[in-house]
Amino acid sequence: MNKIYYLKTCNTCTRIIKELNLPSDVVLQDIKSEPITVKQLDDMAKLAGSYEALFSKRAKLYKEMDLKNQELTEKDYKHYILEHYTFLSRPVLIYNNSIFIGNSKKVTALAKEAIHG
Repeated sequence: MNKIYYLKTCNTCTRIIKELNLPSDVVLQDIKSEPITVKQLDDMAKLAGSYEALFSKRAKLYKEMDLKNQELTEKDYKHYILEHYTFLSRPVLIYNNSIFIGNSKKVTALAKEAIHG
């Protein structure tokens, strides 16, 4: 299934979604109103190669909880992402079994290329 995990209140997410000009078969999931399930996160991690790849070290809570001074394991990354949606690096697009994580220009360009060829 083609899907994008995003935050409706995030201007960057909404800008990227508009920029990608998503086809109608892409399902949008606002992770604040519809939290990520364990299975969804496991599927994302399989495509991404790790939970750490999905984890946002720019999240406000990351600094507040002083996580940068702790040695986090894959289990920790999974736990934090499931515990609070802000720990997911957004947006996450899964398209034709490829995953695009985050909002960098490079990732957005690669996602566009995958969608529109």
